Amino acid sequence: MHTNDTVAITGAAGFIGSYLVGFLNALGFENLVLVDDFEDERKAKNLAGKKYLEKVPRLQFFDWCKSRPGTIKHIFHLGARTDTTEMDYSVHKKWNLDYSKDIWALCIAQNISLVYASSAATYGNGEHGYVDSHDIVSQLQPLNPYGASKNDFDVWALEQKESPSFWAGVKFFNVYGPNEYHKGRMASVIFHSYNQIKNNGSVKLFRSHNPGYKDGEQERDFIYVRDIVNICYWLMQHQPANGLYNAGTGHARTFMALVTAIFNTLQIPVNIQFIDTPLDIRDKYQYYTEADMKKLLDKGYNIPFTTLEDGVEDYIKGYLSIAKYY
Repeated sequence: MHTNDTVAITGAAGFIGSYLVGFLNALGFENLVLVDDFEDERKAKNLAGKKYLEKVPRLQFFDWCKSRPGTIKHIFHLGARTDTTEMDYSVHKKWNLDYSKDIWALCIAQNISLVYASSAATYGNGEHGYVDSHDIVSQLQPLNPYGASKNDFDVWALEQKESPSFWAGVKFFNVYGPNEYHKGRMASVIFHSYNQIKNNGSVKLFRSHNPGYKDGEQERDFIYVRDIVNICYWLMQHQPANGLYNAGTGHARTFMALVTAIFNTLQIPVNIQFIDTPLDIRDKYQYYTEADMKKLLDKGYNIPFTTLEDGVEDYIKGYLSIAKYY
């Protein structure tokens, strides 16, 4: 990648997409084509002050490319329907599977390299582990239609005889950080916990409904958004073997540790109340996720991951407490 290359980012107005725009701007990339549904005014602030060539509505993107063949060199395909509570598979199929197939075809036709967002939701309950091995992808059993649609595209991509010259599907684990103000219920636990603590001096966590885990001891691989975009950029820059790559820290942490880090950052005594996990997500709830990062590290990735405590402190002091965007 060179700073004068034209780069397209789908989902560019969203949480991770807009962070990537700012990240690339800081590296000197300004020839950016931003692709999204730009009618959601809540996301407008995510792009304020950022430098780019053009905004292209997501439904017009393919026609835009056809009329300008050879313009785009790289695509970061981060756009998706990410609502894990949306149970209508057809919604996820349209945006996460069919649209992604069209992106794939475009990359082949115009010799564009592709990094796309997959998800740790593809791993379901983790009965096959959290290893980004291509051998287990077709056996994975995601817990919701969102995860299923993401895995369906991974399976499809691996089956293709024809592929982009370089492609990587990146399995995002639990991402948190600036520019998620618009996400509502789907914002990170850190975002919601911070607001609860600021408003009430206490935080609510889901009670464990799994006898193998104490309340608050459910574990996730929480990864700061800066680390996610570092991984995506590194993959596009270095273009190792095509395929799927995990994007977590490789270290699961409990929700207790997470909220304790928030209380400590705010210098407020720890005060946690446990509530029942909502019935609509209870049987689809992951109690443990931890990315196996060996594949990426073996390819030479050596940027240190942000610890949960450092990430929480940076996010709260640098962004949430002053309502700042990246």
